[in-house]
Amino acid sequence: MRIIKANEFKLAREVEYGTPEQNKAVHDILEGVRTEGDAALLRYTAQFDKAELQAEQLRVTEQEIHAAYERVEPKFIEALRRAAANIRGFHERQRRNTWMDVQPDGTMVGQVIRPLRRVGLYVPGGKAAYPSSVLMNAIPAQVAGVPEIVMVTPASTGGKEGIDPYILVAAAEAGIREMYRIGGAQAVAALAYGTESIPPVDKIVGPGNIYVALAKRYVYGVVDIDSIAGPSEILVLADDSADPVYIAADLLSQAEHDEMASAILVTTSRQLAEAVRSEVERQLETLPRRAIAEQSIRDRGAILLAENDAEAVETSNRLAPEHLELLVEEPFGWLGRIENAGAIFVGPYSTEPVGDYFAGPNHILPTNGTARFSSPLNVDDFLKKSSVIHYSKEALLRDGEHIMTLARHEGLEAHARAVQVRLEKEGKRP
Repeated sequence: MRIIKANEFKLAREVEYGTPEQNKAVHDILEGVRTEGDAALLRYTAQFDKAELQAEQLRVTEQEIHAAYERVEPKFIEALRRAAANIRGFHERQRRNTWMDVQPDGTMVGQVIRPLRRVGLYVPGGKAAYPSSVLMNAIPAQVAGVPEIVMVTPASTGGKEGIDPYILVAAAEAGIREMYRIGGAQAVAALAYGTESIPPVDKIVGPGNIYVALAKRYVYGVVDIDSIAGPSEILVLADDSADPVYIAADLLSQAEHDEMASAILVTTSRQLAEAVRSEVERQLETLPRRAIAEQSIRDRGAILLAENDAEAVETSNRLAPEHLELLVEEPFGWLGRIENAGAIFVGPYSTEPVGDYFAGPNHILPTNGTARFSSPLNVDDFLKKSSVIHYSKEALLRDGEHIMTLARHEGLEAHARAVQVRLEKEGKRP
């Protein structure tokens, strides 16, 4: 890993907008499914996923879900259930309630909070098929009270054997009973527009490849989406008290995700920097996904030397990492100084995988520096809010002049007159 001064480092981040060819392909797929429904959906599934299906085969059956349980080891199911309980418990604390504020004059304002009616969860195939992400997407929606949660995943998620049984079990454990064997931009189109076999949803969540990301961008406005996820990131803030073995392991836990992942250490200690660099090289030698992690470390990894603690914190806030670990002597003393981070892991035993899988907070986090203005996936993402306004006659008589003044200042005379006719009828002339 390269060691450089913190104030000289800039992390190369790019929002992926796709090539013109990719954008055209996605546009054509979306338009095909929008206009042709199941016929286009089945055609694209055969073309891209190499699965020849009939419309009645799109939906995963209860028998397939039961069979998936037979293919998954009991210890995995036990771990999944314990993780799900932690995730549910954390998100239960995020519940919001409808509220009303009634004043003595009869004026009332408030907010009605309701869940979305129907949400679609996209689960990718290939190396990015993660059962833990099924829990992280589905459980907050369930806690929010969403009555219909539907999952889509490519027919070839598990290779030649079809959908990965671990994905099916995770979905079932999360309470999902409506699942479809479709993927790619065509699955996003089906969720957004609906087909003869698949009713449309109100929101689409979950990561995917560039075609899925572009499709989500295109359909935003027809439906809501969660975000466009970028490569995974970790930043470790550490001092002399930190164990270089722990730091190296944590950096590699993100570097193995993909070649574009970034793993960064920020420290004031040159001695620790050298020790971590050596330890990363040592641990890489036996890592199963060595090629991926090695390229990530080489291209996007770095050890940043800060002049002091203040510069170390400023560097972290500037980079706004997805995952931030505080491996310092008094980590809770640093916590209040952190402004931008998707998730903050405090202390040497709060390694990032604890949050990825088990602790309870959501692991779907803002990437690409968007922690400056966005938050982890949460219950609020599956709620909608309606404002409630009730004005009494007395209140309108009292405030009507002010309302008309503001309306007329903006040149909206009809707005003003909507108030004025009421005032005049009640005998109060402007």
